[in-house]
Amino acid sequence: MDARLLAERLAAVPRLPLETAPTPLEFLPALSRALGRPVYLKRDDQCGPAPGGNKARKLAYILAAARRSGHRRVVTYGAPQSNHARLVAALAPRLGLEAHLFYFTRRPDRLTGNLLLCHLLGARLHFLPLRSQPGRWTIERTDRLVHLLAWLRLGPHTFIPVGGHSVLGALGYVQAALELEQQARAQGLAQAWVVVATGTGGTLAGLWAGLTLLGSALRPLGIDIGALWRDLPRSIARLAERVCARLGAPRRFDPAAVPLVTGYAAPGYGQPSPLGNRALRQLAQLEGVLLDPVYTAKAFGGLLDLQARGYFGPTDPVIFLHTGGLPALFAVAPDDLLAAD
Repeated sequence: MDARLLAERLAAVPRLPLETAPTPLEFLPALSRALGRPVYLKRDDQCGPAPGGNKARKLAYILAAARRSGHRRVVTYGAPQSNHARLVAALAPRLGLEAHLFYFTRRPDRLTGNLLLCHLLGARLHFLPLRSQPGRWTIERTDRLVHLLAWLRLGPHTFIPVGGHSVLGALGYVQAALELEQQARAQGLAQAWVVVATGTGGTLAGLWAGLTLLGSALRPLGIDIGALWRDLPRSIARLAERVCARLGAPRRFDPAAVPLVTGYAAPGYGQPSPLGNRALRQLAQLEGVLLDPVYTAKAFGGLLDLQARGYFGPTDPVIFLHTGGLPALFAVAPDDLLAAD
């Protein structure tokens, strides 16, 4: 499918102009010298309000449908430092919608980071101290359970799956794939790797679907920073298939072919890692760019480790898709942030 046709099919899906796009694709000169390869940053951290992040791309489609539904309440859920929940809290009031955010933990004594911003943005925060072993449930099963719990607690509402992991949400990253393909070609990066933090997988699914439809030579690579979900590759592949079908171009995606690297989630979902902390400091000190400690820093740490192991070709350009998350930096104890191997 050529870019013009893909753009036309995306334009046929209702959306709202809630994000700031296109976002810049920036060369990182100091880091590139340090690594001996060209490294670029796709600045989706600058996409959206309060104070931005990639989920605004997804919510442009999701909240357009929510407004048409006629329900006053929108419900979603996530970890305490969920960037997705923060963007729902920031964008829903613009549309006259009431944001309800569910967290399956006890209410902390003090709200920090994204939780504090969600409170300031006027969202209703619901804390339910229910625990589940990581990797026990699929995303789809968990969504169904939370939807039911929210219905019993609040009544009629529009439910937004965790992380915006839905066909409409992933369309936001088909749009981003179209944008990135054009930018990469303009900068001579047609065969670059595109590395992204992967939590729920919706961003990776949309990016993978979009680049596949375009026949792009860009190579997406997700780094699992949570190890939270059962059968995550299967969920990503199914979502990519549903996205392509929604755009009138059915494709088959094999779960075994999902471009996802594991092994970088320790010590657990939503927790900083020594590898991620070092990556956070390196990018900050070389380029003046800040990552968040529990999502993007862990993924960037994975990128640096893969670089050291020779995963990428000797001269392959690498684009890191910065998905945002700065508020979480202020929710982590300094000792945890400064921890190293």
